[in-house]
Amino acid sequence: MTRKILVVDDTRNMQTLLKDFLDKQNYEVLLAFDGIEAMDIFEQKHPDMILLDIMMPRMDGFQFLTRLRQTSKVPVIMISAKQQENDIIKGFELGADDYICKPFRLRELLMRIRAVMRRTSENDREDEVLTVQDIHLDRSRHEIHKQDQLIETTPLEFALMEMLMQSAGKVLIHQDVSLKLMDLGFSGSEMTLKIHIRNLRLKLGDDSSQPTYIENVFGVGYRFLEGTR
Repeated sequence: MTRKILVVDDTRNMQTLLKDFLDKQNYEVLLAFDGIEAMDIFEQKHPDMILLDIMMPRMDGFQFLTRLRQTSKVPVIMISAKQQENDIIKGFELGADDYICKPFRLRELLMRIRAVMRRTSENDREDEVLTVQDIHLDRSRHEIHKQDQLIETTPLEFALMEMLMQSAGKVLIHQDVSLKLMDLGFSGSEMTLKIHIRNLRLKLGDDSSQPTYIENVFGVGYRFLEGTR
């Protein structure tokens, strides 16, 4: 079955570029000029993925993503000329699966699209709960709880938390984590990895100077602690 990709961008040239390229990759491409039009198309056509610009009239990309995540976990890759760290952080915090800055190479975009598609179409994930200390990660429900409290996470944060908890007590090397994230369809840069680790710590109520859960092994990587020291 042909996968549908919704391209949300107010620039006609960018729409044409992406549609022509993705058509040749056998995707069905839907087009929207702003967040309001995109929401209407999403509700009617149910795309498998959304490529989302930020700076648009009426409803921008951040506003659209905020509204979308209230009801849907459809994969979203943000495509924007905004390269400031705060914008990238905000995109991920709102639930973006990946973030790619303009200008970009079409082959790189295709690689990220395919990787995200693979990750989200996996149906063979084991139905089990990972438990380390008082943190419980439920793969089947895609939920993380600290004791009885639900910890809201983005798809990337969930994947990163799963990696850390699977290797509790062991050091995960920066490069290995970054490569794994890229394989899952996420940006694998060290800068974004630090951002997501920081976000996880905030959500867990973890102190980086005296960590209970995620420890920074200086110059090497990160370790999820098996118990209080």
